[in-house]
Amino acid sequence: MKLAILSRAPRAYSTQRLRSSAEERGHDVKVLNTLRFGIDLSADSPDLQYRGRPLSDYDAILPRIGASITYFGTAVVRQFEQMDVYTPNTANGISNARDKLRATQILSRHNIGIPATAFVRNRADVRAAIERVGGAPVVIKLLEGTQGIGVILAPEVKVAEAIIETLQSTNQNVLIQHFVRESRGKDVRALVVGDRVIAAMRRRANGDEFRSNVHRGGSVEAVELTPEYEQAAVRSAQIMGLKVAGVDMLEGDEGPLVMEVNSSPGLQGIEAATQLDVAGAIVDYIANQVAFPEIDVRQRLSVSTGYGVAELLVHTNAELVGVRLGDSGLWERDITVLTLHRGATVIPNPRKGVVLEAGDRMLCFGKLEEMRSMIPERRRRRPRVRKLPAEALPES
Repeated sequence: MKLAILSRAPRAYSTQRLRSSAEERGHDVKVLNTLRFGIDLSADSPDLQYRGRPLSDYDAILPRIGASITYFGTAVVRQFEQMDVYTPNTANGISNARDKLRATQILSRHNIGIPATAFVRNRADVRAAIERVGGAPVVIKLLEGTQGIGVILAPEVKVAEAIIETLQSTNQNVLIQHFVRESRGKDVRALVVGDRVIAAMRRRANGDEFRSNVHRGGSVEAVELTPEYEQAAVRSAQIMGLKVAGVDMLEGDEGPLVMEVNSSPGLQGIEAATQLDVAGAIVDYIANQVAFPEIDVRQRLSVSTGYGVAELLVHTNAELVGVRLGDSGLWERDITVLTLHRGATVIPNPRKGVVLEAGDRMLCFGKLEEMRSMIPERRRRRPRVRKLPAEALPES
């Protein structure tokens, strides 16, 4: 395999480990500075220049795109995608993960546990937003920050208002997030590769610091995740469109709360804590995908008019819960189930004897009109009515 690692830091621990792991396995690997690419849109087919010269052919790339060059870096990754070069993390997935607001919106839409979060722009709305996430203390986060930079703990409402007003005056957008007291000063990072967690560590903050990032002096230790935490990590990475990701979770009283999905996770802390060859596992995964690539069935199977690929959710179709797949009536309606997703488990070509459960997701190919008819009518969202205290009610 000929692999290009896109990185501006060739001497960084993660870059060196990935390069040496690839070389040890006999792969041809190069570290290429992301900013030295030129996107060539003048020819009939997509192409790239590197240092002013035509780029040679590569089988795969591994993007290590820093926050400061997200726009240009994702444009380069997107061009590689257009050239049919494999990448475990797509440009869209990197963009989704890099924007904290967008990432939180996507995760919350898919029922991933996250700390209560609010986003407002008008100063008059800040106090109400703080109340909605549980009141002070609150965590204030810049939308684009890494290694704990731009994350502030505000102990009081007035302090939070002052911080937010100051940041917004410099055109910075911020999230207001519930402070999870039971997880103060510690979190869990799960390193996801493909469809499984290959390593996990618990990070603890140093002294009174509430941010547990290694770059802020935090300590690390290996941790064995429960199935609940593994499932949350894998699903979060998959939802974001990332095959290699570091998923940071708080240990809440009611289970995992996903804080962030990192598309370029550092390897030094987690390899030191777990003594595992994380870099090697990433390289092996990429090599396997190059040797036997996954097909995007959503694009390749829509070949006949009126037919296509769609995902059916069992929990929105209560009639299917507890029913054998063979008795679901799908085959009679010209619908074939390609895979069944149950939590972090994927069942390819499921047998007709499989009993459907609430929460199952079925990737199906068949008549679009038939599949559309199986989606229940969307219920209208009812506005929340806040009860006013008795003293605030108008006199009759």
